[in-house]
Order: sequence, then C-alpha cells, then structure tokens
Amino acid sequence: MSTIPQQSKALQGGEWIIKESNPYETFTPEDFDEEQKMVMEMCEQFLTNEVLPNIERIDKQEAGLMPALLEKAGEQGLLSTSLPEQYGGLGKDFITATIVNEGLGGGYSFSVAIAAHTGIGSLPILYFGNEEQKNKYIPKLASGEWKGAYGLTEPNSGSDALGAKTIAKLSDDGKYYLLNGQKCWITNGGFADVYTVFAKIDGDKFTGFIVERGFEGFTQGPEEHKMGIKGSSTVQLYFQDCKVPVENVLGEIGKGHIIAFNILNIGRLKLCAAALGGSKHAATTSVQYAATREQFKIPIAKFGAIKHKLAEMAIRIWVAESALYRAANDINDKEKELLQNGLTFEKSLLGAAEEYAIECAMLKVFGSEVLDFVVDEGVQVHGGNGFSDEYVISKAYRDSRINRIYEGTNEINRLLTVDMVLKRAMKGKLDLMTPAMNVQKELMSIPDFGNEDESAFAKEKKYVANFKKAILMVAGAAVQKLMMSLDKEQEILMNIADMAIDTYHAESVLFRVMKLTQQKGEAATAIYTDIMRTFIYDAADRINKAGKDALNSFADGDELKMMHIGLKRFTKVEPFNTKDARRRICNTMLEANKYCF
Repeated sequence: MSTIPQQSKALQGGEWIIKESNPYETFTPEDFDEEQKMVMEMCEQFLTNEVLPNIERIDKQEAGLMPALLEKAGEQGLLSTSLPEQYGGLGKDFITATIVNEGLGGGYSFSVAIAAHTGIGSLPILYFGNEEQKNKYIPKLASGEWKGAYGLTEPNSGSDALGAKTIAKLSDDGKYYLLNGQKCWITNGGFADVYTVFAKIDGDKFTGFIVERGFEGFTQGPEEHKMGIKGSSTVQLYFQDCKVPVENVLGEIGKGHIIAFNILNIGRLKLCAAALGGSKHAATTSVQYAATREQFKIPIAKFGAIKHKLAEMAIRIWVAESALYRAANDINDKEKELLQNGLTFEKSLLGAAEEYAIECAMLKVFGSEVLDFVVDEGVQVHGGNGFSDEYVISKAYRDSRINRIYEGTNEINRLLTVDMVLKRAMKGKLDLMTPAMNVQKELMSIPDFGNEDESAFAKEKKYVANFKKAILMVAGAAVQKLMMSLDKEQEILMNIADMAIDTYHAESVLFRVMKLTQQKGEAATAIYTDIMRTFIYDAADRINKAGKDALNSFADGDELKMMHIGLKRFTKVEPFNTKDARRRICNTMLEANKYCF
C-alpha cells in the first residue's frame, strides 16, 4: 500500500528544494475542467481558421492584417481572458489565461503579437494604473479596438533595464512630462495605439508612462528586418520633447522598476506556455513528415535514429507541460489566498507571481530551450527539405530563436534563479541552512540501506530527493567557500541553476505520473512512465556533470574528493533501457500521426 504524504499547505516559492509536495494534490493538465478544455479547443480553431491559412501574408506584413487578426481575437474573448469583468474582460483564472497562451503558441508571428498585447501591452496599466487610467485604456485593449505595446529596451540597455537613458522633465506649465530618448525592439510598435514607456524623471527617477500614438513629439522608425518572427511588427520609438500629460504617469514616480520586474515574472511563465504550444505544433509537423518521407523504400520514421529524435521531442514537451501547470496552479492558489486576505485583484496576482518568481524564471529557460530543441531536430528530421522555405519547419526554426533572448535572456534567468533562492534564504523566507547541514552530515556518515521504501515509484522519489541533496551540497559549499564573491562567479551559478531546473522538472513529471497512475492504473499510464523514467535517467547525468563543473571551480584536495563521492551517490540511478522506452514513445505518436500526449 503506497503512503500518500499529507499536504498541510502549499509550498512557498523555492521551497520545493527543501520540502516534498503531495504528488496527488499537484495540479496537472488532466485536471482542466470542461470550460478550460473548450478554451484550448477555441484557441486551436482560431489558429486553424484565421492564422495558419494567412501565415505568408502575415510574414510579409500585409498592411492592416495583424491588427485585424487581433481584433478578431478580441471578438472571441482571447484578448481579455483574465481581465476583470468591470473593464470588459472575462474574469477567468490564471490557469485559463495560461491555457490561452499555450493554445495560441503555434501561430508563429501572430503568437508573438497577441502575447505582447495581452501581456506587457496591457498588464502594466491593469496592475499599476489608477482607476481613471484603467477605465480609459483597459476596455479598449480588452476588445482589441486599441493595441498595446511596451517600451523598456534601449540600444545600450537590454538586460540592464535600469541603465536606460530616456529622460523625462516636467514642462514649465506643469501639465506635461517631456520625454527624450529612444526605445528599440518594440513588439507591436508599428501599429500599437498605447505604449507603456519607461524614462528617468530628471535623469534619475525611473518611472513608467502611458504614451498614446499621436502624442506630440512621438515618432517611430521603420520595421526591423529580423531573422525570424518576420510578421511581428518590431520598430524603434523616438521621443523628442514628447508631451505626456502628467495624469499619464503610471504607478509611483521613481518606482518604474517595480512595474518592469513584476510584469516580467508573469511574462516568463506565459512565454513558456507559448513555447509549449509551438513545440507541440512543430513535433506534430515532424511526426507527419517522418511517417510519409521514404528513404531506401521505407518511411524514415522506422529508423531508430529518427525514432530517438521524435521521442525526445515528446519527452521534453510533456515534462515542460507538467512543470508549467504545476507552477501556474501555485500562482493561481496564492492569488486566491491573497484575495481572501483582503488584497486587491492587482496586488494579489502580482504578489502571487512574485512569490513564484524562481519557478517562472526556470520555466522560461526550460520552455524556450525545449522549443529550440524541437525545431532544431525537426529541421534535421526533414533533412535538406528542412532548409527550404517551402516547409513550415524552417519558419518554426527561425521564429524560435528569439525566445531565449527576450523576457530576460536565459543566462540572466539562470543567474536570477540562484540569486532569488539565496536572497530568500538570507531574508529567512527559506531555511536552506538546516537541510544543507544535514546533507553535510549524511556525507560523513555510512549510507543507510535499511527500511527501503517499497511503494510505487519509490526509486524515482529517492532519485529526486537525492538530486535536491546534490543541489544543497554544491550550493552550500559554494556559499561557504566564496561567500560575497559568489555573485561574480557566473559559471558556478549557472551550473547550480541547471541542477535546479532539471530537478524541478524531474519532480514535476514524477508527480504527474504518480497522480495519473493512482487514477488510471499502471497499464493505462505505462507510456507516461516511460517518458518520466527516461527524463529522470538522463537528468541524473546532467545534474552530475553540472555539479562536478561547479565543484571543480572552487574546491580542491580532500574536500573536492569527498564532494565528488557525494555527488556520485546523489546522482546514481539504476540502469534503464531508454532505447526501448523511446521507441515505445515514438510508436505511440506514429499511431496517432501527431504529438498526442
């Protein structure tokens, strides 16, 4: 009889490193209600009917086409899913909003335009605007009558957002702020009606402003010629004594960084969702091509090398999906809790997203890299045809690449993952010291082989628990050895982040399989167990490698030898035939003729 851990309360952000959740209470996509399933279906139909038939026209930036598509999406409620009803929205929960991002994620450049509009184009005003600003702008953004954009990046400040040079100065009559400077890489910039723009008042107070198209002194540059997402409007914005009414200051003067960074937390999770949707579409494209393309008189899908590629696409996609909706539900539950505690709608969601900012950063990295892997291998499956514009996989390949750059580069997000964990520990929000010391004691003691857990998935549970010990051992030693200089050792921080990202995703997919198996039985979920076991088996090697690279960077002598032994112990897994597991996974997709998990 398997023991089910009792869940007293939801884990806080980052707490998964030191505590175990209840697998059977972890939210999974199988828990979508009927309305959420209908929303996903509606998104797929919108792509099929309105977007995909017009992809070439979109990529040529046919005048008026993208704004018209956004308006059609608005008519179907796809721009306003999570906006409050009082501002013309549908008032749905965070999980449903995440489903929309995933469901529309296979729309190439359109996916970028709609994600920018509903995210960074609308949310700053919704969360930080005053009542007058929200009543003026949000209903028009919700319907699609007005399109939204966001101006943060400048030619010399990308990841260093606070290094912006755009300045604002109060006019002599006190009625306007005069903005001077420029912004670059502005998605939807060529046709948007309203922009959230950041500038430094008097050169030092970083502040948000709501800027409308047509404001005096505001102009835009020509469309950028990009590697991918060619149908997405991307321009520079120029401000020459641009007159922004004082009532269009967004939030508090000097607190623009709070807007910028909080919006990014939500944006990172939603980018993972969109990348997931794109990954599923690209995987289906590759499965269908491999089933019909013949070489040596047989379909290439029958070759083991191709089966390996297609199966690995499915494994990474299903794992990413498992982690995405686990985190989305954590944010959703936290939002409800904060609402019940009397916080406003705006502060509740922002507070919830900030609580799980660590998870959002990890999801952004993993999700964008899954999509890059899927489209890259998709091109390989297509062979020479994959390099031709006649095949849609080449477009997917080009469009994917930007995802590892915007919403904070993946390098920045890796560094943030560890930085946020350590800051939580320093503030007393996360007790890392006690479990880290326990790991040190365990390393010095003789391994305990008694009372082996014989419940279902006991081995996998132990593997994940040991992965967490590996993180605590490496991170704890790095903090002790390097102390205040650790933040300058980016390579070590990125090694630790990679260990954490693999472990969080390993635990998420394990919990999903445990829950599914409890509900449907082992036979019905065998293929998902293959996915989970293959991922965990491979993750063990990656975690071991990242841990060794980190340890070798700062430890030596007997200490290094001891920790290498510990790392080997914590990343040890039993032999598993991943070849056969991958063949079963691939064959399941070939029978369905699509990504089907």
